[in-house]
Amino acid sequence: MGQTLRITLGQHSQAGAGGANQDFHGAIVPTGSALRFKGIAVALADGIGSSPVSHVASAAAVRGFLDDYYACSEAWSVRRAAQRVLGATNAWLHAQNQRGDARFDKDRGYCCTFSALVLKGRELHLLHVGDTRIYRVHAQALEQLTEDHRVHMGAGQSYLGRALGATPHVEIDHLCLEAEAGALYLLASDGAYERLDAAAVHQALAHRPDDFDAAARFLVDTARQRGSDDDATVQLLRIDALPPLDAQPWQAQRAQLRLPPPLAPRMVFEGYTLVRELYASARSQVFLALDAQAGHQLVIKVPSVELREDAEALDRFLLEEWVARRVRSPHVLQAWAGEQAREHLYVAMEYVEGQTLAQWMTDHPRPDLDSVRGLVAQLAKGLQALHGKEMLHQDLRPENVMIDRSGTVKIIDFAAAHVAGLAEAVPALQATRIVGSLQYTAPEYFVGGTATAAADLFALAVLTYQMLCGQLPYGLQVTQLRQGTDLKRLRYVPLRHHRPELPAWLDAVLHKALQPDPARRQEAVSEFVHDLHRPGAALLRTRALPLAERDPVLFWKVCTVALGLATVVLAGLRALGP
Repeated sequence: MGQTLRITLGQHSQAGAGGANQDFHGAIVPTGSALRFKGIAVALADGIGSSPVSHVASAAAVRGFLDDYYACSEAWSVRRAAQRVLGATNAWLHAQNQRGDARFDKDRGYCCTFSALVLKGRELHLLHVGDTRIYRVHAQALEQLTEDHRVHMGAGQSYLGRALGATPHVEIDHLCLEAEAGALYLLASDGAYERLDAAAVHQALAHRPDDFDAAARFLVDTARQRGSDDDATVQLLRIDALPPLDAQPWQAQRAQLRLPPPLAPRMVFEGYTLVRELYASARSQVFLALDAQAGHQLVIKVPSVELREDAEALDRFLLEEWVARRVRSPHVLQAWAGEQAREHLYVAMEYVEGQTLAQWMTDHPRPDLDSVRGLVAQLAKGLQALHGKEMLHQDLRPENVMIDRSGTVKIIDFAAAHVAGLAEAVPALQATRIVGSLQYTAPEYFVGGTATAAADLFALAVLTYQMLCGQLPYGLQVTQLRQGTDLKRLRYVPLRHHRPELPAWLDAVLHKALQPDPARRQEAVSEFVHDLHRPGAALLRTRALPLAERDPVLFWKVCTVALGLATVVLAGLRALGP
């Protein structure tokens, strides 16, 4: 296997002349899946000097960040996880201020500055508020990567413009950089960095090349010798090795699993009894199975023979169960509850007895609007559950929607899913490639754009249109897109062209969700569902569509007749010439 993420880390903090140390620092260097999915975190906080309780704020900020960041969903991006955690910490600190004397004097409250560095995959994330600093150490200089949130009043006077705990809400700076092996970073409080330079850092490392804790202590001592009497904290981090560019998070797991043997009904596989084959395609083979211990049925899915030499496809195969275990919704297929050691590569999911949406549409070729709205509302809830975890489904189509016997709709098949938290570590997992069925894929994929939740909204709107009339809103036009200018040629076929009895506002709602430009669609799937039930005044004021959009065939027939008449008239005038 390729090399993994490795660093060298050193830390040291010392109280100033005032007595109690108002700085607080910490770091977590995890192993296993936490290292792959969450990365390495280093954090530093500095309490404001005028407060007798700011050391409590500093400790709460660092401990809260390090504990809660690793407790966040692995599917979340670093930015989202960090901002959620720091937002909660800020709210708690501010609440403590409001309960005491600090509500009248913020300078004596639970406030602190904060800086953190998260190294995940091949990306470096900086989180920052206040005037602690993060530097990159070069041969001759310290490159400051954070911005001091300090307001200068003149005559040497200044105050913190931003800090944790000072206000009910706080803006956290976030910077994402490409990580480089061998790069060296310094995190420091003002009691240290105001007296240090690049030469001091390199001198410290030259004295203690194999002991970064000692090097950090050397730098704090240097700051003291150069006149600092404030609390001083230094953290040094060197990146020793990075994972390969194409390192998928599943490679270690996949390497430990054997490919399944040929499967058949009634055989026992991994402790499960296979009952019958449910589905087979070029990607997978799906069996209904029985867990004898639990006494319940489940679905066993194995990769097809054609995929067994395709490493990327096998990694995506493992993604399906990973996603299912991290999303809790009655409208998203769940992973099988049982956990057991595995010898073979397979996916275990809950069994849904019912029919696919494709089968439902065959049985209901012209459904009423309320029935469709009910199905769409459930699909939207499933998508919201995915989007809440920063996931995109990317392959929403009739075959990937199940309707059980009670009428509950479930989204299935997550092999094409985009997960923001994973894409940070592996650039190949960015949502820029077409991985789903072309007919339901949003236009931005075809012209090189980056997909967002608006892409899943587009697919949901295509399904809504198709459920109502059995056709696609753009036919096969979207699949022929190649560049941005092609978007202008897309022509939406009005739903009422197929079903004139449906209300005119319905076309306005669908047309908005199916806009080629994702910025012009509804802002979320919830807004689309709302519009389907209670369209706003703007959607009710529908203009009469031009004949070219309302009935393209009739439009060209009229044009042909008009052109023929014009030709006859011109020929007659020419015959009557002088």
